[in-house]
Amino acid sequence: MIYLDNNATTRIHPEVREAMEPWLSPEGYGNPSAGYRFGKRAREAVETAREEVAALVDAEPEEIVFTGCGTESNNTALLSAVQCHPERRIVVTSAAEHSATEQPCAFLESTGYDVRRNPVDSRGNLDLDALREAVVPGQTAVLSLIWANNETGVLSPVAEAAAIAREAGALFHTDAVQAIGKIPVSVRGAGIAMLSMSGHKLHAPKGVGALYVSRHARFQPLLLGGGQEGGRRSGTENVAGIVGFGAAARLMRKALDGDRIANLRALRDRFEAGVLAAVEEVEVNGDRENRLANTSNLYFPGIDGEGLLILLDEAGVCCSPGSACGSGSVKPSRVIKAMGFSTERARSSVRFSVSEFNTIAEIDEAVEAIRAAAGKLRIVMPKNLGRVISRR
Repeated sequence: MIYLDNNATTRIHPEVREAMEPWLSPEGYGNPSAGYRFGKRAREAVETAREEVAALVDAEPEEIVFTGCGTESNNTALLSAVQCHPERRIVVTSAAEHSATEQPCAFLESTGYDVRRNPVDSRGNLDLDALREAVVPGQTAVLSLIWANNETGVLSPVAEAAAIAREAGALFHTDAVQAIGKIPVSVRGAGIAMLSMSGHKLHAPKGVGALYVSRHARFQPLLLGGGQEGGRRSGTENVAGIVGFGAAARLMRKALDGDRIANLRALRDRFEAGVLAAVEEVEVNGDRENRLANTSNLYFPGIDGEGLLILLDEAGVCCSPGSACGSGSVKPSRVIKAMGFSTERARSSVRFSVSEFNTIAEIDEAVEAIRAAAGKLRIVMPKNLGRVISRR
């Protein structure tokens, strides 16, 4: 298997698995809220992991709230912002957000909020002038932007957006699920009130996330009950998962200080150049410079994306039509359409994302598999016929 869907999830790093194992054993299953030593050891492990995750984003440990996933973190941030400022009825975001932000915004819109989705251009870049107009001082509760787009890898101007929010007195939240571990991220002095993270995007296990909450920000928890996480997220902590998240954060911080970004970019660029040379008319979706080093979103004109995914799966290559959070469904990419492109292009676009576990040999083998699959599809479904079908 050649796994090129690392924006969907990543394999657990061997050192992360090793760090987790004691907390899955008969010696380490204690409840971290318990007052006896068996539980206190678990609490100490959670707090050590909190320090590691905080260090990855340049925060203080007490500003990290562990959650179940990035989706929970996004929902918590958005709903907290509007609850803490009930007099403010404007929510500002972009037209190219992950569904974990878009759907809570749609819910708020259905309850009467003025949700303003700022446009992106054909390269996926945000219009800062339009953003300034959308954020109204005294009326905007929250400005929420994805830091690195999950489909194209395009990076948002987070520093500029945070400054716009700060000038208007609005809270600024960023979905950094795809960003952390792939680019340097620092919340210190950045004007970020809340920042969402997810462990399984950086070689930790699934089912654990975190929300950075600035100690200067007002906050209302989403989950109420046992008062865990300092009363900010009730529910018994997933000790093994949190320990794994902490270990992954430590590894990623060290890797970012080294050659991780350059190595990912070299793999991505080799792959992209290979596909563009092997398959006629392929185009890159999104800004080719202002993006994550590991992400390549490609448009295959006249080729049905779902058909390409099926043939590549048969060849042992894993990739994605876009977001992996659609219950396996293949729908036209909302992000590609937000960039001003047609449904045809959205249906004919495929995302590939590499990690340090990929090899040059895998990259070259994947390029050959894509060349063969695209050739088959263009024989079976000529370009013009494919475009007609894609429009339906």
